[in-house]
Amino acid sequence: MSRIWDISQPLHAGVPVWPGEPAFALHSHAVIGDGCPVNVGGMSTPLHAGTHGDAPLHYANDGVSSADSDLDPYIGPCVLIDVRHAQGRVEVGDIDWDAVAGAERVLLRTYETFPHHVWDSDFTAIAAEVIARLGGMGVRLIGTDAASLDPEQSKTLDAHQAVKAADMRILEGLVLDDVPSGRYELIALPLRIVGADASPVRAILRELA
Repeated sequence: MSRIWDISQPLHAGVPVWPGEPAFALHSHAVIGDGCPVNVGGMSTPLHAGTHGDAPLHYANDGVSSADSDLDPYIGPCVLIDVRHAQGRVEVGDIDWDAVAGAERVLLRTYETFPHHVWDSDFTAIAAEVIARLGGMGVRLIGTDAASLDPEQSKTLDAHQAVKAADMRILEGLVLDDVPSGRYELIALPLRIVGADASPVRAILRELA
């Protein structure tokens, strides 16, 4: 049986969220007891909490929502590249381009250890030039363990705009600590949320046979 790596963040009350966004919360509406045979809960969450996929609507008013996103980019062969050596931003020279050749989905590991319990404002962003080159090579999806492709304080979102130009898709907040670099099958489907600019995903990597 092929090994599976779960590369999703657990969602819980303390999961770090983008500064200014409300916290994730899980609510109990009913509990098993006298007259009630089931537990029933609900949740409230920012759409970009934890491991998520940015829909094109996030960075373009004419972009499609999560519900309308084509699922093909989110499932299929991928390559995981280790770029922990990058300083501040992943630049063209930080990528092993031979390893990327032929891939349609590229995941970048920037963290030595993923920050599960604290928000990291100094995460490693990705240069727009990297996105443009990946798009030119036929890459359809870019994923990162960072909170965003662009720096926290960016107002121009150059990397996101490069994704738009290349018609790629985005995964952010992946947990890649224990996964060796190499090629895998990616499955990370966004929920069918009408009008949503992003969606939580349960992202996994499966070992190729």
